[in-house]
Amino acid sequence: MALTLYRLEGCPYCEFVVDELENLDLAYDSVWVEGLHSKRNIVERVSGQRQVPVIVDDEYGVTMSQSARIIEYLQTTYGDADSPDEVESPA
Repeated sequence: MALTLYRLEGCPYCEFVVDELENLDLAYDSVWVEGLHSKRNIVERVSGQRQVPVIVDDEYGVTMSQSARIIEYLQTTYGDADSPDEVESPA
């Protein structure tokens, strides 16, 4: 598995994603980006825009931005299949 998180120091939305990655015990690489939007060329090359956070999941060929979408993706893709929301109730 190869997850890469593009993030900015002090960005609370980036930290929400980091917290979820740690909660799911997922290994990932951090790429720290510049504070100025105009200097975030690496993020633009990867995702087509300059906003962070951005996550790249090489295993599934996924690149996405926006912390809420990233967290939902991580939970759906790597979360515990036996969570209460996913367990069928007995008939």
